[in-house]
Amino acid sequence: MSAYPAYIMGTLCIVGGVTGFARTRSIPSLVAGVGPGTCSVGILYLWSADSIRKGTGSGLEAALGASALLLLSSLPRVAKGPVPAVLSATSAASAVYYGRKVYLVRQ
Repeated sequence: MSAYPAYIMGTLCIVGGVTGFARTRSIPSLVAGVGPGTCSVGILYLWSADSIRKGTGSGLEAALGASALLLLSSLPRVAKGPVPAVLSATSAASAVYYGRKVYLVRQ
């Protein structure tokens, strides 16, 4: 099972959160990308990637959950510009990927 998509998505979320904050002083961008706690999508992706890599439990489910959180938060803003559109597309692709992995593991 590959942890690379979760590592990539986590890194993109963190870099995007910092960049969004630097450009617009958007506190929600910063909190969503790098904020403390399990609500931070970037940190959740990186934690799930590490769990998948180590073979410990719930890494796949956490990656799927992070993808769902990112998709649900970016989908309502998809018409506002390219960043929400790209976030929606990449989180949907990640959700499909990890959804299939979870499905195959549970069979």
